[in-house]
Amino acid sequence: MMENKKMTLPLDGLAGLKQNFFTDALSGFSVSLLAIPLSLGIAKASDFPPLMGLITAIVGGMIVSIVAGSRLTIKGPAAGLIVIVAGAVADFGGGEAGWHLTLGTIMVAGVVQVLFGVFKLGKLTDIFPLSAVHGMLAAIGIIIISKQLPVLLDINPVLTKGKEPLELLREIPYFIAHFDPKATLVGLVSFGIMQLWPFLDHPIKKIPAPLVVLLFAIPAELMLDFQHTEPPYALVRIGNLLESVRINFDFGGIAQTGIFLKYVVMFALVGSLESLLTVKAIDMMDPYRRKSDNNRDLIAVGAGNVIAAVFGGLPMISEVARSSANVANGARTRWANFFHGAFILIFLLAASQVIELIPNTALAAMLITVGIRLAHPKEFVQTFKIGKEQLLVFVVTILLTLATDLLIGIAAGMFTEIIINWLNGKPLNVIFKTPTEVSFTDTKYLVKISQAAVFTNFMGIKRKLEAIPPGFEVEINLENTLLVDHSVMENLHHFKHDYEAQGKDSKVHIIGLDEHTPVSGHKLAARKKTLV
Repeated sequence: MMENKKMTLPLDGLAGLKQNFFTDALSGFSVSLLAIPLSLGIAKASDFPPLMGLITAIVGGMIVSIVAGSRLTIKGPAAGLIVIVAGAVADFGGGEAGWHLTLGTIMVAGVVQVLFGVFKLGKLTDIFPLSAVHGMLAAIGIIIISKQLPVLLDINPVLTKGKEPLELLREIPYFIAHFDPKATLVGLVSFGIMQLWPFLDHPIKKIPAPLVVLLFAIPAELMLDFQHTEPPYALVRIGNLLESVRINFDFGGIAQTGIFLKYVVMFALVGSLESLLTVKAIDMMDPYRRKSDNNRDLIAVGAGNVIAAVFGGLPMISEVARSSANVANGARTRWANFFHGAFILIFLLAASQVIELIPNTALAAMLITVGIRLAHPKEFVQTFKIGKEQLLVFVVTILLTLATDLLIGIAAGMFTEIIINWLNGKPLNVIFKTPTEVSFTDTKYLVKISQAAVFTNFMGIKRKLEAIPPGFEVEINLENTLLVDHSVMENLHHFKHDYEAQGKDSKVHIIGLDEHTPVSGHKLAARKKTLV
């Protein structure tokens, strides 16, 4: 069946639009219903005007989709960047001025992302240990939860303004003691829907949970008369599209050089990392096994960030939840992303008054669900199963991120992994490059790796692996390595999966680990050579 699918790949461009119009339009419509409340909630949580979340989704759909290097990902604002965006707004003075100055950093970061793509840095994910990446995402999840719990309880935003995640977590008892009963009830029911909906065993489950929340929350808000009985901050306010979309960016933040550069680096690095991880995940879900052009995708996302920031929008990435829904809905080409943006624009022009009936507690319920997904206890359990040393990297990244910021957190995770690898026998002289010999016959490629294969030197290994043409038997020999870390084990597993998906004659064998001892029972655990 897979071979048949390969022979009938969906067309691209205008021919693909004609060929797959109905399927892609239907998927785009479904994803837009998911994207509207999430985009509003992400913008509000980021201290941007809520409308600007929709602007980013529209740009990501209607403009970026046309030139993107991935076919099935949905471009738009992401919960994973809330922490950085809100931090930038606060550090630039908060309010409207902080928003305008933050847009300047997003524009420069967008240019940096374009340069990442131009200089072929689409392999950016390979320079980070995977446990540190997961730790960063878990920390983002905890921060989202800490910031959205007061919103779920309809606490006055003035009481939480400027407070760090650990402070907010400490004040949870106070927030609970001062919750708003009516608004919180709507939020808690919405949260219950978000949590329980995936477990339903019924065809109705195909309706996106956020849409079900809206179908409950808006009528509940009308019945409880939020317009007259609740404070103004209980409801979403998006304002007028034509009045709001103008030139909004301000490069005045350059005067605060340290802050400006910090957020340019964070937007470019974390945004690119999250986006590339999503592209990798969605490629594995693509029923046609198409491989995205990561560098072209970075260029497209970077250009999209520049355009969105000009008009006031949030930074965008390839967003995993919406992209997964896109695949599940049967999307075939990039036009599904285009339709997702087009339908959001139509809803915004035709139904903005309905959108303003959404209670903020319902949006908070959706975002808390995202936060729980990122920081779920199973992430800790899974990391522990891979190895105790990976749990240490994971936890160090989380704690340092919560105590400081994302850049310091991910750097601490990387440093911890480097120390662990050194203690496990990695020679210091191969920290960035390890001997990798490639030889071949008419039917077989032999890749021989020596000394150590770890996350810091994997980019060189991967470059040689990706140069191998399809249709061969590939043997990756690790016999002469003293250490193979978890990140490399997992990346080799992904290479095997991707290479073998190219055809029945493409085979990969990973050999030479008989004398290596895994640090845990997990199949992708790090391996240390047993020295006699």
